[in-house]
Amino acid sequence: MADRPSILVVEDERGTADMLKGYFEAHGYQVLWAAWGGDALRLAQERVPDLVLLDIRLPDMDGYEVCRELRAQRRTGDVPIIFLTDRRERLDRLSGLELGAVDFITKPFDIQELRLRVRNALKRSQFETLVDPITGLAGEPLIDEKLSSLLGRRGWALLCVSVDGLDGFGDAYGFVARDDALRALALVLSNTTFESGVDPDLTFIGQLDAGNFLIVVEAGRSRELRERLATRLKQAINYFYPAKERQAQPGHRPLLSLSLSVVTAADGTFDSPEALKETVLRSLAPV
Repeated sequence: MADRPSILVVEDERGTADMLKGYFEAHGYQVLWAAWGGDALRLAQERVPDLVLLDIRLPDMDGYEVCRELRAQRRTGDVPIIFLTDRRERLDRLSGLELGAVDFITKPFDIQELRLRVRNALKRSQFETLVDPITGLAGEPLIDEKLSSLLGRRGWALLCVSVDGLDGFGDAYGFVARDDALRALALVLSNTTFESGVDPDLTFIGQLDAGNFLIVVEAGRSRELRERLATRLKQAINYFYPAKERQAQPGHRPLLSLSLSVVTAADGTFDSPEALKETVLRSLAPV
């Protein structure tokens, strides 16, 4: 997030748009404005905002469709969206929240309350970029910070656990089952790691992306931990599937496969977190 957070205001009433633009700019925000849903989608791709204030009634498409399109695009999929609308029905509110909006504010609104809701949504969003919203494990910014602290030091090991087949799994069983599988995998990794006797003050577990997890431990613990993880994951992977699918033959269900790798300080000279991540991902081998 930039020093001056950016807000995309999608509002076709010029008076309301000008008021919002002037107010938020006076409070230190950068403000973009679009009166049409199509223009909003184009602007959001060109200059990804930190937050979207989105009216539901627009000339070319309704705000729900704009929200759906923003959520479908990788660049804007996680941008917090607050609906502004004169619709007061419970169903309207539920429709917006179901699409992933973080708040739903009816007109007329208190501008100071809106500013506080915007501030709070931005704070939550900033925190969520540091941890994975599904597993709660440290995300890439914290991983990079940890890996940077390893550069030039000795005595550490970096393990990577990778799961393949998540897209097919999600297509077959739905995103809820997919998220449950990721949470189960994260729990297995955490329990196995800390049960193996590692020093908790020197141990770090993070999630690089949907399918790749990184673990930092003392180098002397890496071989034992790798063996423990391989054994535990082989035992656990069947339980990642919904209960009714656990008895199905592997050939009749989407395949989830797991890989592991270990890189230590003795394996080379690493000058950046990116070099470490590339090496450990390149070294993956099936469990």
